[in-house]
Amino acid sequence: MDDLLDKLSALLGPGGVVTGGDMAPFAFDWRKIEESTPSAVLRPRSTAEVADVVRLCGQAGVPLVPQGGNTGLMGGTVAKPGALLLNLGRMDRIRDIDPLGYTVTAEAGCILANVQAAAAGVDRLFPLSLGAEGTCTIGGNLSTNAGGILTIRYGNARDLVLGLEVVLPDGRVWNGLRSLRKDNTGYDLKHLFMGAEGTLGIITAATCKLFPRPRQVETALVAVPDPAAAVDLLARLRGASSDALTAFELMPRFGIDGAKELLGRDVDPLAAPAPWYVLAELTAGTAGPALREQAEGALAAALEGGTVLDATFAESEEKRRQLWLIREGLPEIGRAVGGAVHHDVSVPVARVPDLITLAGKRLEKLLPGIRPYPFGHVADGNIHYNVARPRGMETKAYLDRAKEITATVHGTVRELGGSISAEHGIGSRKREEMAVAKDPVELDLMRAIKGLLDPRGIMNPGKVLP
Repeated sequence: MDDLLDKLSALLGPGGVVTGGDMAPFAFDWRKIEESTPSAVLRPRSTAEVADVVRLCGQAGVPLVPQGGNTGLMGGTVAKPGALLLNLGRMDRIRDIDPLGYTVTAEAGCILANVQAAAAGVDRLFPLSLGAEGTCTIGGNLSTNAGGILTIRYGNARDLVLGLEVVLPDGRVWNGLRSLRKDNTGYDLKHLFMGAEGTLGIITAATCKLFPRPRQVETALVAVPDPAAAVDLLARLRGASSDALTAFELMPRFGIDGAKELLGRDVDPLAAPAPWYVLAELTAGTAGPALREQAEGALAAALEGGTVLDATFAESEEKRRQLWLIREGLPEIGRAVGGAVHHDVSVPVARVPDLITLAGKRLEKLLPGIRPYPFGHVADGNIHYNVARPRGMETKAYLDRAKEITATVHGTVRELGGSISAEHGIGSRKREEMAVAKDPVELDLMRAIKGLLDPRGIMNPGKVLP
């Protein structure tokens, strides 16, 4: 290893190889569940340097763990002893932005918020948006196929990509940075690497789609009696607005009560409490009264039909921010509760109410007093089915039951034809569940692709595949 690190230091120059205590900002698990113990952290500045690093590590048989902003939740960038952590943070250039072609080409280390800002600077929108956008990077977003709050309108990360640049496990560089909207010349190889979490190659740059910036935004907090009413409202709003809906977030009352009890925030904007809420946002390319009228008409009809209990619109940007704070506070509330067990799952949209009801009943039977607080992007079927411990139960005793809790939630998800990972990836934490979550033929194909591209198994070993 010392000989390899000497070669890598000569290649990467000052600051390119980080060891010892200086690795602390990179070598950690965001959820503090696993230890990350690489032999060194490598910080290349270009695709050519990444290719040279991969070639040298391949020759030495040393595993590489790619890393972006290190905001992942599934242990995908945790490095074991003997592995090297390849952090792409210094590769942070916007290589090109084309407002007429509606594209941006960014290096893997670009922070997501900076890509959004670059698009806004030419009056365009890059719509990938998630809680960690101030620190996560575009390479990590694509490697995990990140989702976020705007998926219903714009799709997941992979839906926003036109082309990729990838360093393969043998050190070759595949330059697929095409900006073409139509290219029907064989296999669409870019989809192999998005969602692969660095197990097949290292994404070093991407050409992504841009969109017109919205000129009008209408945001409403809507009280509903149950998740079934939320799904009904979703269909009403989509139909009434010509599919102008960009976000549709389901939240339990737990979020408002928890904000007051645990965070000291009074965020309840409606006159009376309700068991469930929807935060809905619609956008249009031109300003005018039509969008608000469409949304109000749909809400009025739902109110008359009993699927809406109350609603309020944001009349200013500050009010909009306050409404979104309710949704954005849910993860923070979960941390304040202590010992919550988290799940990122998806089911067909029509089965979201079944998931919430069935899993809730089964969890109560498993552990009386348990407090589920499912929330999330119901418009695409993605629910963060998080579960807080019963009041008065010790955190350790509760976490000792975490595997049973997860088995209950994931078993219900599979029963309903869903996925055990909607937008957080597999990493190391869910890899063994892949054996029961995926079709055996599907797993065989995945293993065959892995064996073909990375026969030495140096690319992010111990991740994704069981």
